[in-house]
Amino acid sequence: MRDVSSTDLAISVLFLSGILLAAGIFMEHAMSLEPCALCMMQRFWLLMGAFVALAGIMHNPNWGIYPFLTAACAVTGTGFSLRQLWLQNLPADQVPACGPGFTYMAENFPVWELIVAMTSGSGNCAEVSWSFIGLSIPAWLSVFFAAIIFLSVLQIRKGIAQRPSLP
Repeated sequence: MRDVSSTDLAISVLFLSGILLAAGIFMEHAMSLEPCALCMMQRFWLLMGAFVALAGIMHNPNWGIYPFLTAACAVTGTGFSLRQLWLQNLPADQVPACGPGFTYMAENFPVWELIVAMTSGSGNCAEVSWSFIGLSIPAWLSVFFAAIIFLSVLQIRKGIAQRPSLP
């Protein structure tokens, strides 16, 4: 069995991100689950991490900046996942008021208000609309973001090991 290269790890991150984004789109359209603002932020950071991994594959997967930026995107996405998990676990009397849906906000709100709403969440984000073996969507995304961070760290280590040494 051959050793895993930096390119293989970047492709794994890209593949995992693609599967997760496809699952999100499937849940939205086939299962009719309306994504909240924090869900959209998690998707955004997943997509950004995928773009960075793709750029690394196309340029030089051994160069450590690409997996570092991919991990930074995953850490940011994890922050939004944890924010949504916090909202989901608040007592019912402490949940913030529900706001309008993301589509309505995107069409009718000024950009700054949209950004504030997307980063802080609302009562819509506190609803658990789907779970699998007791974990909600943001909990699963936290697990997958951790996997992406792990793969990125491995890619950085592989890239360092594959660099030519100085004479």
